[in-house]
Amino acid sequence: MTQDETQKMFLFLSGLLGLAVRDSQGRKVGRLADLKVGLTEIFPKVLTIAVRRRGKRGLLALPWDQVESLTGAGVALRPGAPLQFTPLEVGSQEILLQEDLLDKQVVDTFGAKIERVNDVHLLIVNHDLRTVHLDFGARGILRRLGWLKGFDRIVAWLFDYRSEEKLVSWKYIQPLVSDPKRDLKLNVTARKLAELHPSDIADIIEDLDRASRSSVFKMLDLETAADTLQEVDPKLQLALIETTPEEKVSDILEEMEPDEATDMLSELPEEKARKLIRTMEKPYRQSVEALLKFEEGTAGSIMTTDFLALHRESTIEAAIEEFRKSTHPLETVSYLYITDTERRPIGVITLRHLLLCDRQEILGRLMNPHLISASTEDDLGTVAELFTKYKFIEIPVVDKAGVLQGIITLQDIVKAKPEEL
Repeated sequence: MTQDETQKMFLFLSGLLGLAVRDSQGRKVGRLADLKVGLTEIFPKVLTIAVRRRGKRGLLALPWDQVESLTGAGVALRPGAPLQFTPLEVGSQEILLQEDLLDKQVVDTFGAKIERVNDVHLLIVNHDLRTVHLDFGARGILRRLGWLKGFDRIVAWLFDYRSEEKLVSWKYIQPLVSDPKRDLKLNVTARKLAELHPSDIADIIEDLDRASRSSVFKMLDLETAADTLQEVDPKLQLALIETTPEEKVSDILEEMEPDEATDMLSELPEEKARKLIRTMEKPYRQSVEALLKFEEGTAGSIMTTDFLALHRESTIEAAIEEFRKSTHPLETVSYLYITDTERRPIGVITLRHLLLCDRQEILGRLMNPHLISASTEDDLGTVAELFTKYKFIEIPVVDKAGVLQGIITLQDIVKAKPEEL
């Protein structure tokens, strides 16, 4: 086949493995056993061919630039190029297509699920050999068994039908390796993974083995890791925390609402929880320590201290400014609580007031004074009854002196353990 004819050609890995590798004189020097690719490009380029030679232990490597042509008939090496066989080594940002992908699990960020690789789809373009798709379908299995052509003929004869390939573009794939020393992180794929809903990422992580779970969790940014950690099974939460450096765990916890972080810390061994708390930023650490003082199963133990409260003499303009400075999720600022000089809640306004009222309007004149609150000492069953009766989406929580301490959202109650209600 001439160079022009090989400008662009698709191949499957299963059709290449075992092919004879021949030098420029046509002498067989071994058989193709694998292909090593680098992971720095969207569609990984083959860097090395792995060759098995008779009488030699292990696989030997030849640089891809020594390959003249690669077809279903075999691998031909370049004329005049010296045979530079070296022991095969795989770097942290490299994988072997046969060893690390075939029959292995990968993360498909397009379908938001774990898939098993049945074959690898390759493209020769301008003499580069690139990985373009992974095959997750039955056709990949039949192809490897050598049954595909016969299967297609039978199905076409019986049903006038041809089964479809199930190929997914490599740019949506995150490969996984069991070797903890190889931390594969593809920048493009990591971004795709972070775009998934945390619940989907949690489902993916729960379907993986221990080493792969850790690999996927490590590649998430702090915000995504925090959201995902809250979605996985509690036992798995602890396993992920145990396999993540303490400094990063602390940063992840600080991305959560303090009540969510407190729930996780309360499940950890006391010494480890104290270590993590000590590494937190002071304001956040104080919020967490305050929540940990409350008995489990009480309103104080599940409330969040992230809320907006302003004095009754404040204006709408001041409230808007506080809202702008806030980084709280929208569901925790549905209401703005109005307090007296002792920070006791005396009323509430909604975000609607910020949009429709004059900026110089005094909050105390607009507030609804009929405020329902829970006590930090109330059990969660009592709090649940308040939500059921009044149909609120959040309720303020006060201490024995009536001072505003936090809020409980409807989601907090829904996520509470059944035995606590």
